[in-house]
Parts: sequence; structure tokens; C-alpha cells
Amino acid sequence: MNKAYFEILRAGVNTTIQDKGRNHLYHVGIAVSGAIDQRNYILSNRLVDNQLNEPVVEFAYQGPLLKLKNGKINFAISGDIFFKIIRKNLEIEDGECYKSYILDEEDQIDIISTKNSVYGYLAVNGGFHLEKTWGSYSTNTKANIGPNDGKKYSINDKIFIKKNDIKSPINKKINYNYSPDNIIRIIKGTNFDYFSKDAINKFFKEDFLITNLVDRMGIRLEGPKLENIVNTNIKSEGLVRGVIQVPADGNPIIMLSDHGTVGGYPKIGVVIAADLDLIGQLTPGTKINFKEVSLEEAQNIFKAYIEDTNKYLNECN
Repeated sequence: MNKAYFEILRAGVNTTIQDKGRNHLYHVGIAVSGAIDQRNYILSNRLVDNQLNEPVVEFAYQGPLLKLKNGKINFAISGDIFFKIIRKNLEIEDGECYKSYILDEEDQIDIISTKNSVYGYLAVNGGFHLEKTWGSYSTNTKANIGPNDGKKYSINDKIFIKKNDIKSPINKKINYNYSPDNIIRIIKGTNFDYFSKDAINKFFKEDFLITNLVDRMGIRLEGPKLENIVNTNIKSEGLVRGVIQVPADGNPIIMLSDHGTVGGYPKIGVVIAADLDLIGQLTPGTKINFKEVSLEEAQNIFKAYIEDTNKYLNECN
């Protein structure tokens, strides 16, 4: 039997393959990449009985329109997504996130849009037929690394699927509660003391707006200008996901999964690990506030985040 695959009838805004990311390559300038929302990534895999590190399709805003060829599969979509299933007899079903479905040959998945978030995830039982690059399936379009020659998918591209038949249909569902929060918790950055007392006061007490300048590399904010009293440029240092840099214009930039590995802007703070999924999903036009927590508090919050994730994973058993 021929390999099953998705034919892309509409590519969507930013459709790529992602997984947990590639580690240990910062020293050669390669970012971790990986899914922006790691919890939704692993939940999509659990819904179709995959290993939690299987690659999935990540999409932003408007997703792809996909037609299944040469097979019958189980799939699931996670996130806050509006999608429909178009059967080959032209019957249309409203899709429900966090629920597994069967898709027959010539059926289509129309991922129309995200709702109150940016990213969504599509997983299929057995995973996609892809090659790893440096230990990961993640696509970094800035460096042209990963599946599809490191590029976003385009119309008429194909995404091949490992399995093309269903031995036993999967019927799983998760009652996931998506509740976006505009309070982003941070720990102090390495250059926290570069900023005036007035700037620190503004940073924690005033609103910042997520601008339209958002992609997988980072988020540019607008708000009160943060005065630097030492130096607006520093010797380039290593960066991590979630670090908040402040260039000379005083408007912060939050680094996301495809960020550069070094940077020369002072770092006022770092978003805690438990809030990285949240900040990546907030849409342009959202107002956010920063709250400082201690390292110990950040560790405890992350433990609670893991426990909450495991609750959803166990619910899907």
C-alpha cells in the first residue's frame, strides 16, 4: 500500500513541524526551537496514543487545509482552535479540540483559525514520516533547519504519515481548561541593576502591550520606556528562551523558541518556565503585567505546572 500523506490545499500562516526541540547546540549558534506551547504539544500526542516526543504540525492564527491520501488515520488537535472536518461525501463536522477523530481517505481537515491564542497542534497516531536534524524534528525557518528543508509548508506540499491504517480506533478526550492570564511572572535578569529605580517601578506596575511584531523568535512590547542608567549595549552574552532584553528605545523584547543564541541588549528579567507556554500564546493587542518571584517560588510554580500537565495526561488514559 502507498504511504499515507496529507496534501496541503492551503498552507496557513506559519505551518511547521515541531517537537521538544534540539539541545546542546547553543555553542554553534543553533537555538532549541521546538513547540512554542509545550503542554499543548504533548497533549496532542497523548490524545492519539503517541510517545510524547513525536513530531507534530504546529500552526499559527490560520492553520492549513489538509486532505488525507492513501489511508485511514486517527488525529487530534490541541489548542483554542476553530476547525472543521470535511468528509469525502462533503458532509461537514464541527471539530472539537482535545478529542481524537478518525479521518478516512479523501477526508479533509480545515483548520480555520485560532481563537484567543496564537498556536495550535495537530498530531496523528504513529507520527509523521520525517528525518531528524541534529537530534530533533523541529523546524527553524530562520536557519533553514529541519523538515521541509527548514521552511514553512506551502500549498501542494505533502506531509507523509508513518501509519496508513487503523488497527483499533482511538477514542480519547481531555477536558482542558484554557484560561489566559495577563500576569507574567519573572525572575531578575543578569542586568537588572542597569535600570533606574523609576524604570523598575514602571516595569512591575504598568501595562505593556504585545505588538504585531511577534513570531517564533520573540515578542516586541510597547509601554513605558525603561531607562537604562549604565549602558544600553553590552558585550554579547548567551540568551535563553524567556529572557527579556531591553534595547536602547526602552521597549522590552521577550525571546521565544527560535531566538538568537547571543545578544548585546541588557537583560532585565527572565520569564519563569511555567509561564513560557502562556506568553507564547498571548495575541497581539494583549496587555500584560510583570510580577517578580524568587527562584524558589519559580521552582515551586514549575512543579505545580508539571503536576497540572500530568493531571491532563492521566485523564487521557
